[in-house]
Amino acid sequence: MEQQFTLGVDFGTDSVRALLVNTANGECLGTAVEYYKRWQSGKYCNPSIAQFRQHPLDYLESIESAIKGALANVSEEIRQNIVGISIDTTGSTPVAVDINGTPLAMLPEFAENPNGMFILWKDHTANAEAEEINNLAHRWDTDFTKYVGGIYSSEWFWAKILHTLRADTSIREKAFSWVEHCDWISAVLTGNTNPLTMKRSRCAAGHKAMWHEEFEGLPSEEFLTRLDPLLAGLRNRLFRNTYTSDNAMGKISAEWAEKLGLSTNVVIGVGAFDCHMGAVGAEIEPYDFVRVMGTSTCDMLIAPNEEIGHLLIKGICGQVDGSIMPGMLGMEAGQSAYGDYYAWFQRLITEPVRELLGEKAADELAHKLIPYLSAQAALLPVSDNDPVATDWINGRRTPDANHALKAAFMSLNLGTDAIKLFKMIVEATAFGSKAIVDRFIEEGVPIRQVIAIGGVAKKSSFVMQTLCDVLNMPIKVASSDQACALGAAMNASVAAGAHPNLFEAQKAMGSGFDARYEPRPEYVEVYQKLYKKYQRLGKSIENNA
Repeated sequence: MEQQFTLGVDFGTDSVRALLVNTANGECLGTAVEYYKRWQSGKYCNPSIAQFRQHPLDYLESIESAIKGALANVSEEIRQNIVGISIDTTGSTPVAVDINGTPLAMLPEFAENPNGMFILWKDHTANAEAEEINNLAHRWDTDFTKYVGGIYSSEWFWAKILHTLRADTSIREKAFSWVEHCDWISAVLTGNTNPLTMKRSRCAAGHKAMWHEEFEGLPSEEFLTRLDPLLAGLRNRLFRNTYTSDNAMGKISAEWAEKLGLSTNVVIGVGAFDCHMGAVGAEIEPYDFVRVMGTSTCDMLIAPNEEIGHLLIKGICGQVDGSIMPGMLGMEAGQSAYGDYYAWFQRLITEPVRELLGEKAADELAHKLIPYLSAQAALLPVSDNDPVATDWINGRRTPDANHALKAAFMSLNLGTDAIKLFKMIVEATAFGSKAIVDRFIEEGVPIRQVIAIGGVAKKSSFVMQTLCDVLNMPIKVASSDQACALGAAMNASVAAGAHPNLFEAQKAMGSGFDARYEPRPEYVEVYQKLYKKYQRLGKSIENNA
């Protein structure tokens, strides 16, 4: 039997990564990263009002470049034995489309209109709409939020749609339907972007759009029109059924096969969100707590439906049958800022240098700053009297979504320097992680082990050891530095028939683990006390918000 290969494509916040993998043993034969040009220049975003938009052309241009880059040094024989491509993206990242499934920003009249672009996961312009959804859902006969932790978030599908329809009449008049990034970009490769017929991701729909079989799909027309008459009829222009990511969306189109130099027999898998495919790439098993640690964090768990399917877990980002692994209940939680918090602190220090001393000095400082702060912070003692901060610099995702919350620092004094502030920030992100772990355990979901993937997990031993001490749990770090793309490649192997199921794909293609952190008892005891201070500070901030 000839060897078979798959491509996993991972759309992150700043860039897209393509990974070519041997389905027999997980060997990586090629990889490439392409950054979004418009996003890099800051176009269409306004951080002061939490507006973050991405142009569809960034996605189309970058996926072509990344895949071509990953294939640049492989033989024609390998190219012709690529059997599948699967894609993961950030989410919820929806876009308004016309009747053909074309994002409105790709039409001339909307080319520079941010409301016709993809609304990135961390866009919080729909806080008010999320609150309205929650208020109505909690009064309705059927609480459509019960499978998404009981609180709907402004980061999600319906809140973003409603806000855009209210804010922009031109978009409202032209938008036929709405599509998640992971569905649209996968559909593009098949050549069929019809919003009424494309296969929609179970992962995206269940976690962010309140889709559930109990509701016969999406929330009812009556509920949506009561929320706002502007939503009338939209349910029928969206979707009823959803598909797990081991399914094929279709075959690659002749246009894209020629463009990428591939066979027209390549299967395109149903898409999903990055963190869910990342958990697959990290070889998740039942009751593993997989932390995808990057700009934000996403926390993934799976468990047999028959064991915990009866639970309604409060304050998380949803529990969805098959969203991570088919046949398993997939659960998601996370923090709205993790690496973003560290990057904010870096900018706070480097931007005045940029203005005063120029680009070269600022860039050199930016390159060295976080490693320096981490090394110095690791030398500091940890005591009961240490000041604490909250991790809500971009609101709180879980437990209990509230994106109106802000970060706070407690007990600063004239002796507080940049190193101590950085230590507080790292500890705050770890305390926020502990709040998530505690919520799962309180709700009856045991955690067997912690697995970490992503840039933060690979790059910062100080962050990881602090997290380990705060959680008081060992942490394993996956060897692959592209676990999300690897998980996508695993899904592609099943969709294309190279493996019978995802568990078999994991066994064959998994990368293993290359680091392990153990809790230090002397730190654990102190951090338990500091965590209580974090909780008190958080309650004070929330009560006075």
